[in-house]
This record gives sequence, C-alpha cells and structure tokens, in this order.
Amino acid sequence: MAQKILIVDDETDILEFVGYSLRREGYEVHTAENGAIGLVKANEIVPDLILLDVMMPVMNGIEACAALRKNDRLSQTIIAFLTAKSDDISEIEGFEAGADDYIAKPIRPRLLISRVQALLRRRPTPYLADETQEEVIRLGDLLIYRERVQVLRVNATGETLDSIVLARKEFELLHLLASRPGKVFSREEIFSVIWGSDVIVGERTIDVHIRKIREKLGGDYVKTVKG
Repeated sequence: MAQKILIVDDETDILEFVGYSLRREGYEVHTAENGAIGLVKANEIVPDLILLDVMMPVMNGIEACAALRKNDRLSQTIIAFLTAKSDDISEIEGFEAGADDYIAKPIRPRLLISRVQALLRRRPTPYLADETQEEVIRLGDLLIYRERVQVLRVNATGETLDSIVLARKEFELLHLLASRPGKVFSREEIFSVIWGSDVIVGERTIDVHIRKIREKLGGDYVKTVKG
C-alpha cells in the first residue's frame, strides 16, 4: 500500500510541483489550500507524512501543526515544514509546535524526495493490538510504550492517571534517554540517533525539544550535564 502524504500550502504551483514529484515516486498524495482545510483532511486520511507551509491564510502552519499534534489519530504522523521562512526563530516556533523537520524552499525535486524518504524511514511500525511482548520502559511514575508512541503517568498501583502528549521527536528523544538511565548522551549521539545523518537541524533544536519534554513531564526526569 502506498504511503500517504498530505501537502498543505496556499500556493497552487507548490501543490502541483511537489505533488507531481511525489506521485512519480509512488506516493499517494493529497493536498489542502490552508491549515484549516489541512486539519480536516488529515483527520480523514491519517497520512504518514504532512508537508506544511508556514505562511498561509485562515490558519497558518504553526497553528495547524499545534492542532494536529493534539489529534490522537495522528500520533504517528510525521510533520515537516516546507517553507521559505528559514530563520532560527521560525524553526524554533515550528519545533515547539511539534514539527519533526524543517525543509526550506526552494528545494530541488531529488533533494525533496531524499528528505521525504529519510523522514518516512524513521516512522515506527504501527502498534498491533494483539502484540504480547510490547516494549515498555518504566521511569518513575511514567510508562513509555515504544510501539504505541505513548507515555502514561501511573500511580503506585499501576492505575493510569493521565496520558502525556508528546510530538514525535520529543517522544523519540525521551525514549532514547529513558532506555539508558544515568547515561550521558552527547549532542552528537542524540543528533545521530534521533535525526540521522541525512537530516540537517539547527544547534538549538535539542534544547527546544528538551525544554518541551520538561514542561510536559514536570519533575526532574531529564538532567543536563554541562560540557
């Protein structure tokens, strides 16, 4: 079955150009002209990847990304901004809203396909309800389910208190750290494991994701070792 990609952009030329390039590679492509329409279509088709413009009428990309991340149906959907805005502030806003990557326009077709393929390779295998050996990490009062991409807070008896919603890269980063409690991971290790060598991100990306994790988890789960 072809992987589904949703392109959300108010420029018709971009929708046609990017859509054509992706269809040639065998992807099932859907389009939306603004963030509000994108939210509706994403909920309907549950795409594997969403390419999202930032500057759009009705609802901009940052607002749309934040809303998408609140939809449980889209918990395994990858979101990448495809935009002409390439300044640090815009990138930080995008990552804080829950984006997984930031691709600057203009972009050559082959480079775009390469980035899309790299992103989709990092998409986890969907959780199967009948799995009996699902990997679970216990971290204090947190249960981290790798296959479900889910974090639950539980009490002493194991009763669920609440579910903590994390963006995909936030979850992957938390899972990495929780998999080796006490180990100090260097920035280079984190970049390599979470983003891979074929995805370029800014120096402040890890800082943004760690701050968001701390805000959502509370407590003192993640510590920074200077130097």
